[in-house]
Amino acid sequence: MLSPEIIKKIKKIHIKSGRLVNSMMAGQYKSVFRGSGIEFEEVREYTPGDEVKSIDWKVSARLGHPYVKRFREERELIVMLLLDMSASGSFGTVENLKRETAAEIASVLAFNAIRNNDKVGAILFTDRVEKYIPPKKGASHVWRVIKEMFDFEPENTGTDIRNAVGYLGRVCAKKSVVFLISDFLAGREEDRLVPGKKNDLIKGLRTGSRKHELIAVMLSDPGEFILPEAGILCCRDVETGRTLFMDASDEKTRKRFEGARVREYRDSVEALKSADIDRIEVQTTDSVVDALTKYFRYREQRKR
Repeated sequence: MLSPEIIKKIKKIHIKSGRLVNSMMAGQYKSVFRGSGIEFEEVREYTPGDEVKSIDWKVSARLGHPYVKRFREERELIVMLLLDMSASGSFGTVENLKRETAAEIASVLAFNAIRNNDKVGAILFTDRVEKYIPPKKGASHVWRVIKEMFDFEPENTGTDIRNAVGYLGRVCAKKSVVFLISDFLAGREEDRLVPGKKNDLIKGLRTGSRKHELIAVMLSDPGEFILPEAGILCCRDVETGRTLFMDASDEKTRKRFEGARVREYRDSVEALKSADIDRIEVQTTDSVVDALTKYFRYREQRKR
């Protein structure tokens, strides 16, 4: 059963996201993400201004007057949210944990989708797929997705993005718009972005992007890149359970720590670039709507 505090957070994100979508992002989502094709709608009489190429010559010849074909866009999309539920999502040094920021991102995207009559589904994953929520329409379905973000307790703690993208390919036959929301931190030592594993990740992302429109949302917290000057620290990796003692009062130790984190971040960015996948970067201190709006505007400009 959810605690009153969690219920309060879910309601806050649910209400906030709905308002932001209606007031600040109206039309942007629809202009950026379009349906997969067009459908024939009707034949009607030609009127001045209609394009000549739209004339249906067979019908026109049969009826003795020019007629044109009308088509409509196949608007409905499937939006899939791939949500990293690994243990590193419980980290946060400001108001929100990374997992809470991820929930807000997911809800804003989901509200944009249902506002345009699109379907929304979700895959919750760690180092394996933990839960699949089939795509559906409606505000009540968005509530379920947000609730799962807070209520779901994953069995595992690690991260395997490649496996999650592979699972997506098996359950989603129709081309979908896919938002991969993750901090891209692999907890297990053997899964970190060493050259071989990095290439495997790139291959997995490329395979997924051939079938679907894959967009990465990179989550981070400012505290991940800084080791506080606080004497001897016992640091625990929440994904592996490994502990490490570090002398945080030593400047060289702090610089090594910060350098390692920056390299890991750059490796993730490089992997996404190599797979030719769009990237949205969001810190726990950022405005989620501002970050998404900036990306939508970038997509609009790129289409021109």
